[in-house]
Amino acid sequence: MENKKGFNITFYLLILPVLLWLIVLIVLPHLDLLISSFQADSDSGAKIFTLENYTAFFKSKIYWLTFVNTAAYAIGITILAFIVTFPVAFYLTKVISKKYASFLALLLLIPLWVGELVTVYGWMILLGDHGVINEFLLYIGLIDKPINMLYTNFSMSIGLLYISMLFMVVPVMSTLESLDDSLIEAASDLGATKWTIFTRIIIPYSMPGITSGGIIVFMLVIGDYVAPDILGGKSSLWFTEQIYNEFLSTFNWGEGAAFGFLLLMISSSIIWLALKLTGQKLERVGS
Repeated sequence: MENKKGFNITFYLLILPVLLWLIVLIVLPHLDLLISSFQADSDSGAKIFTLENYTAFFKSKIYWLTFVNTAAYAIGITILAFIVTFPVAFYLTKVISKKYASFLALLLLIPLWVGELVTVYGWMILLGDHGVINEFLLYIGLIDKPINMLYTNFSMSIGLLYISMLFMVVPVMSTLESLDDSLIEAASDLGATKWTIFTRIIIPYSMPGITSGGIIVFMLVIGDYVAPDILGGKSSLWFTEQIYNEFLSTFNWGEGAAFGFLLLMISSSIIWLALKLTGQKLERVGS
């Protein structure tokens, strides 16, 4: 009985800092923003309840078109992240020996040691008119003049893809590690082609990891600000830049808060729709 009581005390002592962190730094600020999203200044300067902050999103074409553009790129980058990282995850879990797989998996974590801002500036050095890639192509004579890669949707997509890939590969690796190799061997012995094994065994088994990684990547990309602002430049429209402008350029906190919650609600709806279309259940994701 004492052990159980001691365990309960220890549990509450450990969970209390986490709860305080969530309440003080996440729940309370979001509640304040939610209240602000339904407020506007009246002629007398008093705060009044209004839905104008939300309806402004649908009334102005630039706002919802920017969101559609952001969501489309986020979906595309999520799909690209899966295409690029799945072979890496499969190679590290099913092909290479465990001795080398641990070292290579550690190398995959290196981008996390570098901040996003530093990573973005690194891509600026690579993609600039006088950057590493253009200088190399000019040196070997493949091009006559620098290719304009920086401050475009291309450079923005490359930066977002690089930043988010790790969050796709880790959940997929975690799922593939539990896949019994004998299933693949049995299917091969029964005459199944590599494509059949891939589509009927490997992909269905790894779907929880793929879905988990897809959700993380999509939410990270659609809510990112640094890479679209720096790598995309003025030619790229990103919804988080609209939110930033509402808060810090026009100081319209009510509309900025409303746009932030609209981003959360609509992106969550997109994830829900994707789960329905793929037949996945949220409780199975990452399991």
